[in-house]
Amino acid sequence: MADRADDRSLSELFAELSRETSLLVRKEVELATTEMTEQLRTAGGHAGTAGTGGALAHAGLLILLAAVVLGLAQLGVPAWLSALIVAVVVIAVGYSMVRKGLSGLRTTHLAPTRTIDSLKETASWTSKTRA
Repeated sequence: MADRADDRSLSELFAELSRETSLLVRKEVELATTEMTEQLRTAGGHAGTAGTGGALAHAGLLILLAAVVLGLAQLGVPAWLSALIVAVVVIAVGYSMVRKGLSGLRTTHLAPTRTIDSLKETASWTSKTRA
């Protein structure tokens, strides 16, 4: 192929450069798509954790309401106090999970950084070859 490259005209070389550049751009778009999918999957996991924490906090609220009902119905400390303790623990766990999920979402970067770096490198290389 080296012999063929020497015999090609300038227009053939530019045509090949155009094809190769087009292929490179398609591959960069494919890389960006793959990278974004990976990052969105991570963000989805964090959102799921936050959602689970919210559901646990809701369950804690329901238990807290049951504790109030038991307290009013019985006016006896043991049943309502035990329900209140359970509610506080469940709410605390739910709150902790919500904070963890939101913290994870804040640290998740959705920009395709590897693709951006690769595009910058390609642009730099292309500008050097044209000069």
